[in-house]
Amino acid sequence: MTAETATHVRTFTRSEQAWTLTALMIVFLLGAGDSTIVTTAMPRIVSQLGGLSLYAWVTTAYLLTSTVMVPIWGKLSDLHGRKGVLIAAIVIFLAGSCLSGLSGQFGPLPLIGGGMTQLIVFRALQGIGGGALFTISFAIIADMFGPRERGRYSGMFGATFGVAGVLGPLIGGFFTDHATVRLGRWLVEGWRWIFYVNLPLTLASLFMIAVMMPPLGRRGAGRVDYLGGVLIVLAFAPFLVALSLGGHDYAWTSPLIVSLLASSVVALAALVALEARTPEPMVPLGLFRDRVFATASAASFVFNAAFIGIVAFLPLFLQAGLGVAATVSGVAILPLMFGLVFASGLAGYLVSRTGLYKPFLIAGGFVLLAGVVLLSTVKPSTSIGGIEWRLLIVGLGLGPSQSLFSLAVQNAVRPQVMGVATSGSQFFRQIGATVGVAMAGALLTHDFNAEFARRAPVAASQQRVDVGALQTNALAEAEHPELRPAMPVAPELVDATRASVQVAVIDIFRAGVAVVALGLALVFLIPALPMRSRAERLAAAAEAEAAAGPA
Repeated sequence: MTAETATHVRTFTRSEQAWTLTALMIVFLLGAGDSTIVTTAMPRIVSQLGGLSLYAWVTTAYLLTSTVMVPIWGKLSDLHGRKGVLIAAIVIFLAGSCLSGLSGQFGPLPLIGGGMTQLIVFRALQGIGGGALFTISFAIIADMFGPRERGRYSGMFGATFGVAGVLGPLIGGFFTDHATVRLGRWLVEGWRWIFYVNLPLTLASLFMIAVMMPPLGRRGAGRVDYLGGVLIVLAFAPFLVALSLGGHDYAWTSPLIVSLLASSVVALAALVALEARTPEPMVPLGLFRDRVFATASAASFVFNAAFIGIVAFLPLFLQAGLGVAATVSGVAILPLMFGLVFASGLAGYLVSRTGLYKPFLIAGGFVLLAGVVLLSTVKPSTSIGGIEWRLLIVGLGLGPSQSLFSLAVQNAVRPQVMGVATSGSQFFRQIGATVGVAMAGALLTHDFNAEFARRAPVAASQQRVDVGALQTNALAEAEHPELRPAMPVAPELVDATRASVQVAVIDIFRAGVAVVALGLALVFLIPALPMRSRAERLAAAAEAEAAAGPA
């Protein structure tokens, strides 16, 4: 028996399992809470740092770096063990978070620029570490539990994701509205604390992982396909940048966008050629011959694109479009997260009891489609309560997808490639989120500018006026009316800005209907394999190794 198989046949004490699960739940809180806490504060951040056109980039930068790092972290954890790799990733995540909180605090910085650009750069650094949080956590669960037992724990982690979603908007809104303080001559705006709040949770998780978690996933042999990692970055980073810039900052046929897309195609072709002949590929191409991996990853890609595309811009609709406070905006998102927590936990329990996952993915897809259809019918006159009950339905539909796609993939693959398969599934999930934010951001910018030009044609057409700065100031007043005496903007421009935000975000909701329908169609294509226990999975792995003969 090889060291590789020995890693997977070892047993774990209840204490090791309990401490490991607790540490991983904290890691999940860090990763999941980061997105929801930031989106609630984004309208205030934009109004203070400037740069409405860069709104989507704060989210896109994090998703971009975290996405391209997912397969790299997964491979590193397979070769060098989950524990050390996860610790390194958490430290990078914390450094990026603290630097994000300092963005613009000391004015423009050399090579980086102003506050909004600093925030984008530091969020990208945070994403490098963030790419490992979900991926390695799911791989650790796969190391310690069999697929069928894993259902209840996957439901717990989906519920943890939902709890983070509940706490994130509340914490983000509270700090944004009430936590502004003056330390000496420095004014520390309330939104900065949403990045510093990660510190105590991070230290707690680092202690438990370093001291309590057993070594997992280390194969002790092999090498890292660094060239493959570089090609992953070169294949997807230019593509995602092109999606973010095309259609509004630059025409789709402009030399910059065309060259970005062409470079992505060339790098992707080189990546496929390399991985086909590399003994230790970063992305094993054989995974794509597995129907469960291929279809579950595709469905996860589409669902997450719709989910993030909607959630990232919902606070903008509530705060800048309807004029509610950040705290109220955070509370309004709670029904979505409550629905997600309940449905995720229920789906995990039912999977463990029945050994089936596909029926619950299909049911969740239908509920999600109904929720997004209802959300697309909102109007500026819709009450906060009317938005909340729609979000509850969306959350109930999203719950099963938070864990069951990864569970289906882990159930289908061999233990020896568990880390790579898990990271591959997570990679496509995050690519979907990144594409969703980029496409929604492009739609937002296009529709906002078109509506603003229709409602305020003189301001939009004046060549000597910085329309971007004008819109940013108007956004600040629309979102935070008490600032009006300090930065006077004509009332008609504030009204035009608010109405333009309403139209643009509602268009994002409507586009989400088609995206979710596509995701539901892909769910029907996922094979319904029986869920195996840990003992059955290990026996199958040992049988496969025996059939293969000595290494």
